[in-house]
Amino acid sequence: MTLEQERDYDTVRQLAEQIVALATSDEYEARRKRWRDVNALRKPDRPPVWCRPVGAWSELLSSDSLTCTDPLCRRIETAFRQHLIKEEIGDDSIIEPWWGVGAVFDQDTPDTWGVPIRHIPAPSSGGAWKFDPPLKSEEDFDRLTIPNYIYNEAKTQQALSQMSELLGDTMEVRLTCSPPLGAGLGGIAANLRGLDQLMYDMIDRPDLVHRLMNHLQEGVLQAQKTYEESGLLTLNNYGPMYCSDPPDGDLQQGHISLRHLWGHTESQEFQEVSPQMWEEFLLSYQIPILSQFWLTSYGCCENLTRKIDGVLKIPNLRIFVCSAWTDLEKVVDAVGDRYTIMWRQKATDVVFPDDMTSIQQHLEEGMRIAQGCYVQIVLRELQTLNGRPERLSDWAKVAKEVVTKFS
Repeated sequence: MTLEQERDYDTVRQLAEQIVALATSDEYEARRKRWRDVNALRKPDRPPVWCRPVGAWSELLSSDSLTCTDPLCRRIETAFRQHLIKEEIGDDSIIEPWWGVGAVFDQDTPDTWGVPIRHIPAPSSGGAWKFDPPLKSEEDFDRLTIPNYIYNEAKTQQALSQMSELLGDTMEVRLTCSPPLGAGLGGIAANLRGLDQLMYDMIDRPDLVHRLMNHLQEGVLQAQKTYEESGLLTLNNYGPMYCSDPPDGDLQQGHISLRHLWGHTESQEFQEVSPQMWEEFLLSYQIPILSQFWLTSYGCCENLTRKIDGVLKIPNLRIFVCSAWTDLEKVVDAVGDRYTIMWRQKATDVVFPDDMTSIQQHLEEGMRIAQGCYVQIVLRELQTLNGRPERLSDWAKVAKEVVTKFS
């Protein structure tokens, strides 16, 4: 091992020690209880508050501040330093005192669905790409295939050994395994057919939409069955938003199935589709996938105001994601205390105001509406902090004060 590698290993292990100390602290256990309570429909000491910087990380953690040069060490250093920054922000982030290494499954075809998915790049930095769908004609649908996955034990063990050697005895290394793909069929369909054409098809060629959605549903169900039959699935009831009590049953490795896991999906590509067409062309294909799981959440950034009744048809729904564009009052009226409401905040409304006045007023208005409900306050999809790196800590502070006031 070179001196440079030794330095990188030392850096990673020192950071790991800090992370383990945080993860095992009384404060982080209190945060876990807060999330477990709200997701179990128990009254927490206060609703949990959480933010996810996403595209704004570059304003919080510059690449120049990283010291590791080895690519793997640098990736781990980044993750650990992000955890430490979130600790400074002061929201209800929770981390675990172990590092997860995902089980490796090989896909036996180069393209998941038998055809390559491509995009036309943005013409300028920070711009938007365009779809370049492979299913341009009805004949192209004949090229679709079902993905097949095969567990690669050698690669998995190699990854586990590499991480165990790197972290040494500073942090436990665990095998993790989550089912592939997911019930978010709208995004896959848009990539394969093009979003505009998918909208036209629902009117002009509904048979093609049903053909595509049926194919995607079959592929997801088959892939998830493969993972389940491998006996490698691990629980996913940890981390922000979905930290919860463990499910009932035999939870030993080899006995964990989809019915012990959280499932999540959304319908963002179907934002402008009527409730009837959304149910026909998307939700009806998502429910059989979601029904395999223990508990599920539904929604992301889309407006679900007119689709509340449809979402409540999901038999194992636990979390209704109320975006900044969904009418919170109507969600509250419909779900009451029978579900957890993940109330999402609008990133621009948090980042761009000159002070916290409007932000506090918005939070207070929402919590007044949601009194008596089980609520999470979540701020995601941040792409910039507008030169105000302190805004997230200010937001977390105000949000915690407001939810405590209404608890």
